[in-house]
Amino acid sequence: MLRPSLPITSFLILPLGSLLLAACIPNQAERADPAPTPPPRMDADASTVKLAEPQPVWTAQQVVPGARTIPASTYIVQPGDTLRGIGNRTGAGSEAIARANGLTPPYGVRAGQKLQIPGGRYHLVAEGETGIAIAAAYGVPWRQIVDVNGLDEPYMLRRGQRLLLPGNTPVRAPSSMEQRASAFRIDIDDVLTGGQPAIADNAPKAVASSAPRPLPSNVPAAQPARFAGSFVWPVRGTILSRFGPGESGAKNNGIDIATPMGTPIRASADGVVAYAGDKVAVFGGLVLINHGSSWVSAYGHASRVDVVRGQKVKQGQVIGLTGDTGYASKPKLHFELRRDRVPVNPIAQLPPA
Repeated sequence: MLRPSLPITSFLILPLGSLLLAACIPNQAERADPAPTPPPRMDADASTVKLAEPQPVWTAQQVVPGARTIPASTYIVQPGDTLRGIGNRTGAGSEAIARANGLTPPYGVRAGQKLQIPGGRYHLVAEGETGIAIAAAYGVPWRQIVDVNGLDEPYMLRRGQRLLLPGNTPVRAPSSMEQRASAFRIDIDDVLTGGQPAIADNAPKAVASSAPRPLPSNVPAAQPARFAGSFVWPVRGTILSRFGPGESGAKNNGIDIATPMGTPIRASADGVVAYAGDKVAVFGGLVLINHGSSWVSAYGHASRVDVVRGQKVKQGQVIGLTGDTGYASKPKLHFELRRDRVPVNPIAQLPPA
């Protein structure tokens, strides 16, 4: 079980099946760097440290699986029409219409133009919804929604966007909690592509804070502009499993390092926390850090996580403690490096041991 010393955020709560994490829209004070966290209280026995009880951060809200079925049709562009307006009028996604008709940016249309409207089932995205929460609501893998909609970097959804659902999506989502949980699993790639919340077109740009205060879930985590330079070892220890296929044939997307329980885990490079939680079951306590220039590092099996989504961290900063959470039989750290979402061998990017 993950034992946080600070509030842990995640993008999805699997109980109740189709939940996204949403919070009240932040005011301007919330967008600024918060005041420093007060020091922990000390018991009379100075060896015991107690942290103040954290305040609730997330408000769970359902992603309603109310997709509309839109028949294929032909639309004649009227004077003053825009592609997005045509999407709203027909119920189809403007992005899907653009793909079906070979339209390219800036997606201009002209009066009298004949457009093919692709039929299908479309989900209308609400502010704060994440891709993986939408996928959970319909009981389909998020990567299928990515593929059918041609989504690409930076995988940001917008309020009012209509997502085309895969053709094999059931008309009714699984009804019971158990059915939904069994039908839906998330992995690191899902978090990287479907973990950012949908925002309005005029939403302010997210700004990272060095304070450990979680972002409201309808605010996206900031994206570092570029990679700061180099990686360092997150922990020191014996390598249990190397990158690539193992003896069983299963591929390891990173390396596994044996460490004593509770060893500090250090950020391998400067960056912004993209995820901090325990909803990727195989890795238990997990932190993902976005370093810019498409680099992301992952730290799994943590017994404690000391950072939150949207927090700015520095190379060497302690982000948690090692443990045996998730599918781990002994204390260890699972460490990955990914570029453009593709796992790369960490050993080639780290200094000599």
